[in-house]
Amino acid sequence: MHTLMSTELTAKDHYKLLSGSVVPRPIAFVTTLCSEDQQVVNAAPFSFFTIVSSNPPILAISVSRRDGEMKDTARNALKHKELVVHLTDEQNLEDINATAASLPPFESELNLTKFHVKPSEIVKVPGILEAKIRFECTLHEHIPIRDDQGVVANDLILARVVCYHISEAVYELETGYIKTDQLNPVARLAGHDYAQIQKPFELKRPT
Repeated sequence: MHTLMSTELTAKDHYKLLSGSVVPRPIAFVTTLCSEDQQVVNAAPFSFFTIVSSNPPILAISVSRRDGEMKDTARNALKHKELVVHLTDEQNLEDINATAASLPPFESELNLTKFHVKPSEIVKVPGILEAKIRFECTLHEHIPIRDDQGVVANDLILARVVCYHISEAVYELETGYIKTDQLNPVARLAGHDYAQIQKPFELKRPT
């Protein structure tokens, strides 16, 4: 057993250990409207992503800064207080991965994909037609995460779901449950590695 003291590790060390240990992680594919030109749809994937509450329905997405600069997704979400979160599956992974490219704010990452935009019901931000599940969201809270020098290193976005869009193929209407085997979600591991759900199993909790 190796024991590593946090204070003796670099930021890169922490990233390698955490991203390789906390797996698999779902991948949020987020669309926002450019903070300056609302005709431009910015899009990007994030694997530091989870649910934090079902009542109210809140998702959490951590957006790391690059050289201290806020990324388009965080900047746009703070400016307009709206975003659309899509789930990543086997069919859309390659196009979603393409949107990880670093582009200027006025250039849409969707131009690198075959995706089609779909107007939302409540928010102004459009969604992606090809996604099996997408959540229209409003900004619930923004929490800046500071490093030991007091510099903001990450923007934690808490997003409240205001509308669900779920493909009939993955939604069990009678029970209200999601059919995971039809969703075929893809999860992030470390480095360039991803994971599929190969063999689900059931384990009942004690009463």
